[in-house]
Amino acid sequence: MARNLQKYQHVKRLLKIVFVLLPLLSCGRLLAQPAGFDVFVPISKYMAQGNADNLSAWFDDNLEIAVVSKGSNASKAQAKQIVKTFFESYSPRSFEVNHTAGRDNMKYALGTLKAGGENFSVTIFVSSKGKSYKIQQLKIERL
Repeated sequence: MARNLQKYQHVKRLLKIVFVLLPLLSCGRLLAQPAGFDVFVPISKYMAQGNADNLSAWFDDNLEIAVVSKGSNASKAQAKQIVKTFFESYSPRSFEVNHTAGRDNMKYALGTLKAGGENFSVTIFVSSKGKSYKIQQLKIERL
């Protein structure tokens, strides 16, 4: 009887540990990406700065890019050069995201870029790639 009581107490302690740790372990996935993380915050920062190098770090290996009516599918390196040339011609002053929508695996943002004394409409589509997002499509059009 004493032996059964010891087994019971051991199982009871084990269950307490499991019930305490289980919720913490299941939250581990959620903690991999900070709560409230908005992928468009860093992207917007680099758009406003005219920083093609840092912006291109968010590009997928291949993406659809359209800058002032010239559109194409491009590699990451080609898209970086297209954006760099645009920023050299139209020095950015500010970028503001006006609207965002989407799901966990795919999101888009619509924004306004003020650059070179003109206003541009910007559309950015991103999709999740593992633990991060990559830009699949970038459009910059005159307003």
